[in-house]
Amino acid sequence: MRPENVTQLIRLTQEKFPLPEKEILTHILRLQEKGKIQLKPHPTRPPEKLATYLRSSQAYWYWITTILTLTTVLVIFVIPENAFPLVYARYILGTIYVLWLPGYTFIKALFPTKVPIQTSSEDLDKIERAALSIVMSLALVPIVGLLLNYTPWGIRLTPIPISLLALTISFATAAIIREHQTKRKQDQTTYNEIST
Repeated sequence: MRPENVTQLIRLTQEKFPLPEKEILTHILRLQEKGKIQLKPHPTRPPEKLATYLRSSQAYWYWITTILTLTTVLVIFVIPENAFPLVYARYILGTIYVLWLPGYTFIKALFPTKVPIQTSSEDLDKIERAALSIVMSLALVPIVGLLLNYTPWGIRLTPIPISLLALTISFATAAIIREHQTKRKQDQTTYNEIST
């Protein structure tokens, strides 16, 4: 019957079996420990202020993206190309920096909570987001290179990482702002539906 919360599960169980609530709750917890049922945590309301939202666990992706972007730029400028084996860290971070982060932050800015394509499961949404991120990175990075070609700085080692840094941080900041606004609107809509 897929009850929405534990209280509904207890009521449904009491309809079939005349047991006390405490005993049913004990059985539910035992079943959860054994992995036979899975209880989802109650969704928390997003904070009203963006600054509070940035400190919450819901914004972890933003901080990981920002730290990874800044670390990559630092590694590119600090580790020389002939410093083996440290250069492998530069290669790995550079690959993530070019092929993943610009597209990921762009897709996150466009679709802050869900990809608009209806899927049968939430896992597929993550796969679609990953595929779109790689494709968008493959589209955005050449555009950055093309635009840099017409600037006085040209296509060199210094302007490319810095412009990708600016692009990625800009998209990530736009994405976190949109995500916060979207979650607040969804929460307000849910609250209005419950109260009416």
